Amino acid sequence: MLFAGDLVSTFAVPPLRKLECPFVGCYGDNEGNKPGLQAGFSIVGRLEEAPLRWTSSDGLRFVLVHMQRQLRELPADVDYDVAICGHTHRPAVGCDERGKLLLNPGEVSGWTFGAPTVMLFETTTREARIVPLGATVTMTS
Repeated sequence: MLFAGDLVSTFAVPPLRKLECPFVGCYGDNEGNKPGLQAGFSIVGRLEEAPLRWTSSDGLRFVLVHMQRQLRELPADVDYDVAICGHTHRPAVGCDERGKLLLNPGEVSGWTFGAPTVMLFETTTREARIVPLGATVTMTS
């Protein structure tokens, strides 16, 4: 699970402990208790300041940021295939300033727009699907 910020507080940690997959995420701009979140995520997975780079098992290179403008601050020699950002809380699939695939999964809480979503991304086909939470999802392998 890749996460692009705004965990807000330690109340986000217990539900994420139920994940049956690795967690990699960056802080957003609404983290009220970074020391508490860092302590909680020492059990859940990797949580760091943006930009955070991660490579999938099949070699696809990701960069996670909270705000899209953080991509402009990356050194020119930092290369990636896919950028993931949050901040707007609106799901979107497009391209960033470097012409790389840019994904925004929206928001899992639904607090801002009342429409919680996640994004499923297939690394081999680079297909992104925005999924409303509560929807039934069938994955193909």
